[in-house]
Amino acid sequence: MAQNNRWGGRFVVEDMAPGAVVTPEDFTDEQRMIADAARAFVAGEILPRDAAIEALDYKLTVELLRKAGELGLLGADVPEAYGGLGLDKVSSTLLAETFAEASSFALSVGAHVGIGTLPIVFFGSQAQKEKYLPDLATGQKIAAYCLTEPASGSDALGARTTARLTPDGTHYILNGSKLYITNSGFADLFIVYAKVNGDHFTAFIVERGSPGFSIGPEEHKMGIKGSSTCAIFFDDTPVPAANVLGEVGKGHLIAFNILNIGRFKLAAGCVGGAKETIGLTAKYANTRKQFGRAISSFPLIGAKLADMNIATYVLESMVYRTAGWIDEMLRETEAGAGSGADAGAIAAKAISEYALECSINKVFATEVLDYVADEGVQIHGGYGYIKEYKVERIYRDSRINRIFEGTNEINRMLIPGTLMKKALKGELPLLRKARALQAELLQPMPLPSFDEPLSKETYRIQQAKKIFLAVGGLAVQKYGLALEQQQEVLCQLADMMIQVFAMESANLRTRKMLLRGGSTVSAETQNAIAMTVVFVQEAMERIERYAKTTLAALEEGDALQTQLSVLKKLTRSPLVDTIALKRGIAARVIRSQQYTL
Repeated sequence: MAQNNRWGGRFVVEDMAPGAVVTPEDFTDEQRMIADAARAFVAGEILPRDAAIEALDYKLTVELLRKAGELGLLGADVPEAYGGLGLDKVSSTLLAETFAEASSFALSVGAHVGIGTLPIVFFGSQAQKEKYLPDLATGQKIAAYCLTEPASGSDALGARTTARLTPDGTHYILNGSKLYITNSGFADLFIVYAKVNGDHFTAFIVERGSPGFSIGPEEHKMGIKGSSTCAIFFDDTPVPAANVLGEVGKGHLIAFNILNIGRFKLAAGCVGGAKETIGLTAKYANTRKQFGRAISSFPLIGAKLADMNIATYVLESMVYRTAGWIDEMLRETEAGAGSGADAGAIAAKAISEYALECSINKVFATEVLDYVADEGVQIHGGYGYIKEYKVERIYRDSRINRIFEGTNEINRMLIPGTLMKKALKGELPLLRKARALQAELLQPMPLPSFDEPLSKETYRIQQAKKIFLAVGGLAVQKYGLALEQQQEVLCQLADMMIQVFAMESANLRTRKMLLRGGSTVSAETQNAIAMTVVFVQEAMERIERYAKTTLAALEEGDALQTQLSVLKKLTRSPLVDTIALKRGIAARVIRSQQYTL
C-alpha cells in the first residue's frame, strides 16, 4: 500500500512503467519446477483416468485429490505453519493454469484449494486453522463452498438459509438449502452462509455427517461432467458456535473477497484452457488435409490461430500482472495481520484492493476461452462436434465460466461501480483527472513521432484512458448517483476499462521484454511486439465503438457532434497492416503446434 500508484483501479488514471508488473518471463526456477510437478501429475495420474473421472467416479477423484495433496499440489495457499507450502500468489496462479488440462478434475481441485480452503486461510481463527488446514492442505479432507441458493444467485445477500443460536449458546441451528455446490458429493467440509436470526449474514464451517445435513442427487450438466455438483440441505442442523467463520454479521466480507480470489483463479485456469486448445487445434490443422494440402496452410485458418494466440498472450499478461499486485498487497499486510481478531478484516482489505482487476480478469478470461474454444471447434470442422475430440468437451466445459463466480453481467456492473466508490473515497483522483481533461481536449492534439518500438501503442493506450475519462465524466454529469441504474451505459464503460487494462498489460509485458533484451531483439520478443501491435489497434477500434454508443445515449444534436469530434481526435493514429502481422504470428503457432511467443 505504500506505493499509491499501485492501488487497484489506478491504471485508469496513471501510466505505469514495465518494471511495475510481473510477467511469465519473471518466473523463478522454483515456480517453474512447481508447474512441472503439476504438469507431470496431470499427465501421469489424471489423463490416463480421464474417462473414469468424467463418469463421475467419486472414489477415484478423492483418491487423486489425496495424491495431489501428498505432492504438495493442494497446499500452495496454505501457510507452512499449518502444513501447507505458503507459496506466493504467482506460484499458485501458475498451478491453477497448469491444472486446466485436467478438465473436470481441475475444477474439483480449484474449488477445494480456492473458495473451499481460502476462507479458513484468510478468515479462520487460530483454532480453526490448526484444526482444519493441515488436512485440507494434504487432501485428507476436501472442501466445498456453499453460497448459491434456489432463490439467490447473484443477489448473494438475499440468502434464505437461517441460523439460530441455541439457548445455551453452544450451537447454531441451520435450516435451508444451497444449490449447485461443487465437490458436494464427496466433500468433508462446507463453507456455508446463513443469516443469524434471519438477518445477520454469517459464514460457518459445517462438517459432513452433521445431523440434519443431507446432500441431493448429482445435477446433469452440459459440461464439467466429471465434477460433483449437488444441492445440500439443512434441517435443524447443529453447528458448533466455534465454527462461526469470522464474525457474526460479517459474512459478506468473506463471501465477496473470496469471490474476488475465485474470479482471479478462474481467469488463471482459462489461460491454461486457451493454451491447450491452441495446441490441439494447431496440431489438427497441420494433419487435416483438404484440396491436397494441410488446412493450416490456408490464410483464413492461420488468421484464426493468430487471433487465438494473441488473445491468450494478452490474457496471460493480465493474469500475472494481477497476481503480482495481489502478492505485494498481501505481503504488505501480512505482518500486521497476525492471528488476532482483526486478521480477517486486514486480509479482506488486501484482497479487495484489486477487486476491480479480479472482475476484469474474470470477464476477459472467460470470454477469451469461449472464443478460443469456439474457433478450435470451427477449425476442427465436423470432427470438433464429435466427443472423441477433446475440443468438443473444452467447448462445453468453457460455457459455465461466464456464469461461475458472479455472472459476467454482474461483474461488468461491479467494474465501474467499484471504480466510482474508490474515487468517492478519495482513493483515486478520478474526478480531478476527468475535470482537468476537459481543458486539454479543447487544445490541438498533433500526433507525436513514433520512432521506438511500441511508442505508438503506448500513446494509443494513453488516449484510450482519456476516452474513458471523457465519456465517463459525461455520464457522471448527466446521471449523477442515478448512473448505477443505467446498466447499458455502465456496461459500455466497463468494456472500455477492460480493453484499457488488457492493452496496457500486454504492452507493459512486451516493453519489459524489450528492456530485458537490451540491443538484441529475439524472435520471441518480435512476435510479442507483433501481437501487442495487433491487439492495441483492434482494441482501440472496439473502444471507439463503445464510446460512440455511450455518447449517443448521453448527448444529441450539436453537443453529440462536438463529442464525436473530440473522440475522433483521440482515436487518430497511423494504421498498421494487421493481416501481414497475423500471418507471421500464425506461422509461429503452426510451426510450434502450441501457444507460443
